[in-house]
Amino acid sequence: MSGPKERDIMYDSNGREKNKIEAGVLYLVATPIGNLADLSERAIKVLSEVDFIAAEDTRNTAKLLAYLGVSKPMVSYYQHNRVERGEVICQRLKDGESCALVTDAGTPAISDPGEDLVRQCAELGIKVTFVPGACAAIAALALSGLFTGRFAFEGFMSGAKGERRQRLEELSGEERTLIFYEAPHHLVSTLADFAEFFGDRKIALCRELTKLNEEIMRTTIFEAVKYYEQNSPRGEYVLIIEGKKKENLAFWLDFTPAEHVNFYIENGMDKNSAIKAAAKDRGVPKNEIYKEMIGK
Repeated sequence: MSGPKERDIMYDSNGREKNKIEAGVLYLVATPIGNLADLSERAIKVLSEVDFIAAEDTRNTAKLLAYLGVSKPMVSYYQHNRVERGEVICQRLKDGESCALVTDAGTPAISDPGEDLVRQCAELGIKVTFVPGACAAIAALALSGLFTGRFAFEGFMSGAKGERRQRLEELSGEERTLIFYEAPHHLVSTLADFAEFFGDRKIALCRELTKLNEEIMRTTIFEAVKYYEQNSPRGEYVLIIEGKKKENLAFWLDFTPAEHVNFYIENGMDKNSAIKAAAKDRGVPKNEIYKEMIGK
């Protein structure tokens, strides 16, 4: 694909081309999360003119470059080679080459090993600049219908059950809107954890963003649990959850302990998780709730 037409090139007050590729600079280039038309002209220019491209998966990036009609040398840069490959990329930048860093889809360095490369460059005094574009987290937040003024991005949670539950416990009192990424094969268990730690808050489940089958489900956590008991998750998800609201803190005040537990059971929790959730709400040991359930 050819570069911008001459009439499209912009110059600064000194007559220098504003978008000219600079030597020794790392360009963070956001790529489409689904719709290839979302790639900006500036992103195409950078990918066309840098000396080389560092890609999370060179096979995926090769497909994008083929679509653009661009041919560039590439090096892989991903989670398991980021330390040694980062050193190689930084040396090439110090030697005067320019590099575009891309992830498979979306913005590099956000919930992505590219953050390490940016840190390495910063420590070495290497210039890093940003070519904005698609970001699944921001797209989903904007589409969620939930409060967007204050939010906390959590990305993917730990796969270790203990670490995940500890993190959700810490987040249970968070008043900002929460953003999570989740794979389809983990969605059901994740929603069950959300029900236990967050209760029945509003949630937006966003999948296939910008693609033909884009779907935004705006519902509650309990309803989402019920829905996915009957329907298989498909595609990668961005989950947007409303923050804790003070007026919703004590919905259970008129419940007996048994009614409190049954409320959670009726909304998709197993008995043990429901007892834990009720005990957490009431600030008492779960054994106390259990004794109430069996009539002491």
